[in-house]
Formats: sequence, C-alpha cells, structure tokens
Amino acid sequence: MKKFIVFFILQIVCLQQTIAQSTDFLRSTGKIYSVVVIILVIFVGIIVFLFRLDNKLTKLEKQIKNEQ
Repeated sequence: MKKFIVFFILQIVCLQQTIAQSTDFLRSTGKIYSVVVIILVIFVGIIVFLFRLDNKLTKLEKQIKNEQ
C-alpha cells in the first residue's frame, strides 16, 4: 500500500511538471490565447444550445397543458 501511495504521488508531480511545460510553451508562442478562445466558444455554444432547448421545452409544455 505504501508503494502505491508513493507511486501515485510521483505520478501527480510528473504530470504537473508536464502540464507546466506545455503551458509555458503555449504562452511563449502566443497560442494560449487561441486555446482560451476555442474553449470559450465551445462553452458559449453549449450555453446557447441549452437555453434554446429550455425555451422549446417550455413551449411544448405549455401546448400540452393547453390541450388538456
């Protein structure tokens, strides 16, 4: 069990270093802004989709309620 905990902690440390290196590379080349913009576009798209879906469902619920 002790070996597993040590192995797990070492994996976390190595992963953090790798992420930091790739983030530094993206920052130095200016591509980090492209990544941020793409993530924002995806989130905005999901939010718009969910609002439109909610409006359509509300409209359908009202129609069903009026028919009864």
